Amino acid sequence: MSKTETLCRTLRDSAAMRWTALVLVALMMFFGYMFVDVMSPIQALMESQRGWTPDIFGTYAASEYILNVCGFLIIAGVILDKMGVRFTGELSASMMFAGAVIKYIGITDWFQATAFAEWLNTWWVSMPASAKMASLGFMIFGCGCEMAGTTVSKAIAKWFKGKEMALAMGLEMAIARVGVFAIFSISPIIADKMGSVVAPVAFCTVLLLIGLITFTVFTFMDRKLDAQTGEAEEKEEPFKVSDLGTILSSQVFWIVALLCVLYYSAIFPFQRYGANMLQCNLEGITAEAASNIFRWFPIGAAVITPFLGNFLDRRGKGATMLIGGALLLICCHLIFAFVLPQTNSPLLAYSTIVLLGISFALVPAALWPSVPKIIDEKVLGSAYCLIFWVQNIGLCFVPKLIGNLLTSTNADNPAVIAAKQAGAEFIPYDYTIPLVVFAFFGVLAFLIAIYLKVLDRKKGYGLEMPNIKK
Repeated sequence: MSKTETLCRTLRDSAAMRWTALVLVALMMFFGYMFVDVMSPIQALMESQRGWTPDIFGTYAASEYILNVCGFLIIAGVILDKMGVRFTGELSASMMFAGAVIKYIGITDWFQATAFAEWLNTWWVSMPASAKMASLGFMIFGCGCEMAGTTVSKAIAKWFKGKEMALAMGLEMAIARVGVFAIFSISPIIADKMGSVVAPVAFCTVLLLIGLITFTVFTFMDRKLDAQTGEAEEKEEPFKVSDLGTILSSQVFWIVALLCVLYYSAIFPFQRYGANMLQCNLEGITAEAASNIFRWFPIGAAVITPFLGNFLDRRGKGATMLIGGALLLICCHLIFAFVLPQTNSPLLAYSTIVLLGISFALVPAALWPSVPKIIDEKVLGSAYCLIFWVQNIGLCFVPKLIGNLLTSTNADNPAVIAAKQAGAEFIPYDYTIPLVVFAFFGVLAFLIAIYLKVLDRKKGYGLEMPNIKK
């Protein structure tokens, strides 16, 4: 039997098996995305029940990325390239669950009465013990979540090599983003029914345990694939610093990394404040109603991403899609900043949220499948992790920046002062300046995307070429 005939019998060449593998790893990210934003739609409730002001909430949101910025993601890339997707995926899923448990404990009523919480309140007194403990758990979760993201990307690249890679990555991102839609839908409901911010976090923590189980099932499939193809999961070559040097010396790598950090800095930090922004910019709506509007943001992305991935596989135009996505991003944030407060139109809010979701489909759908075109496969895991590392620098500092801006620019806001003095559950913040900052990130991403397309035309990286080779 020839080698070609043998390869045709592998799991990877079975459409049912490779798509099953995709679903198993995507479920882990689906539950991870739910946990990331479980507190976003109940920000106002966190302020009233636990005293988390916008700057405290921003610090908590930034904590997800702190350890990654300090170098963990680089280590994660080395682990991924040298230990493989199975070991790294199990490690990342376990860290996500462990971090979630710590965060859950930190916000419980029980913890607030412990001696440890009392000790935590003796230093950095502006940050409540609940926020400190939640931030610690979120840091550990963030390490696992970002490592899981790179692991899943490499796993898909492995299982869909020469096949529907962009479609597969697009579907994985779509499934994950439905998790954001789900949590923006149910988190306020669970919190309202249970009368506490603790219940939604507990619910998502259990889901992360299920995600760990689904990835474990995937590892058995992946081990069988390696046995069929004769590929080794672990690399025999020792780690070389020159592997990272090869990546870091690449001009196009830095262009992609900068585009990534600028674009995502206007997306993920915005998600943390988006529901509250809508409640502040649309008079008379409740937190639940604002969440119901914002939840359509990931749905816009989830619906269109697979189609864009399929288009990218068959027709290409990846660099052009990056430009279009950045342009949409700019328009949406400017509408939120200047048009929505004047019109007070829920219809405008819905349509702009969906357009932002389309932007969020265009850029990632084109960005991540482009990385294997510019980076050698043997250091692909390290490349993904280095891009995520650069991205995490922005994601670490931007939520804190937005929280501080929101607090400082509203210090003399009469409506905010009156609401705080009255002990109101909802504080009507003015989001204009933070939204302008998000739009500015989009402008920079737009300029870099144009430069990337020009560079691709000169160097021939193939970013505008289809992924499926005929």
